[in-house]
This record gives sequence, C-alpha cells and structure tokens, in this order.
Amino acid sequence: MLQVTRLLGAAAVCAAALSSLSVMPPATAAVAGPVGGTAAPPPVRDEDRVDRLTVTVRDAGKGVDGTYEVYCRPQRGGSHPDPRGACAAVERSTRAGRNVFAPVPEGSVCTMQYGGPATARVTGTWAGRPVDATYDRRDGCQIGRWDRLVPLLPELRSPGAS
Repeated sequence: MLQVTRLLGAAAVCAAALSSLSVMPPATAAVAGPVGGTAAPPPVRDEDRVDRLTVTVRDAGKGVDGTYEVYCRPQRGGSHPDPRGACAAVERSTRAGRNVFAPVPEGSVCTMQYGGPATARVTGTWAGRPVDATYDRRDGCQIGRWDRLVPLLPELRSPGAS
C-alpha cells in the first residue's frame, strides 16, 4: 500500500509540473528552449554576416596550386586571384535551404570521365554556416560540382578537351 501511495504522489507532482508548463505563454516557451537544452540562436542578420572562405588547390598545375583567402561580405577581397568572380560563383549557386558546398548525393549516376588529379578544399563561413568541403575531378559528377564554383575553384580542362 505504501508503494501505491508513493506512486500516486509522484504522479501528482508530475501532473502539477506539466500543467505549470502548459500555462507558459508561447513566446516565452520559444525563448526558454527545450527542457535541459538551450534556445536556438537568433538568425544572422545580413549586416552582421561575414562570408570568408579559404581555398586550397593541389595538383592543378603550376601557377594554380596554392591557398587563397576570399572575403565576400561585408566587402569583397582577399588573396584569391579573382575575389569578385569567386564571390559571384558562390552567390549564383546559393539556394535557400540547400548547401552550395554539399557533396554529390550518394547513389548518383555519373559519367566515367576523368578530369585530372586536381583536388581542392574549401573551408570557412558562408551565409552564417561553417564550410568544410573537398573537391576532385574523378568523374563527371565531381567535374560538374567543381565547374559550378569556377572561378572560386580554378578553371581546368579535362584531358582531351579542347
């Protein structure tokens, strides 16, 4: 009988706690965040955003290999050979809700085309989100992914292309 009383008492405490949460105004509930967690940070305002990328290119050839910085917001600049074009390439590929730097989706059907040994790594921040993406030219999908970001990534011709 003592155990039943304890269980009923615990249930009453839980019910009281739950009912007190249900009277919390919706705006306050959103700020408070989930129980035991933290609230989501406010969205990044355009005027506070800094888009900064580091591009490291390897095995692309003499005069192309290296590490370059590019700043797109609030001002364009950096050590990249074409910061204005690099920023424009990323901006034109940016779509709401999609990661411009996402890898080729798993299971994609790609041409068996080899675009050379060049590789690139892009790190930094874009649209308020961290970036850490790698690129190569091992098949048609990877070549297309690379080419969408030219001139952020150097323009390279596949062997045999004119």
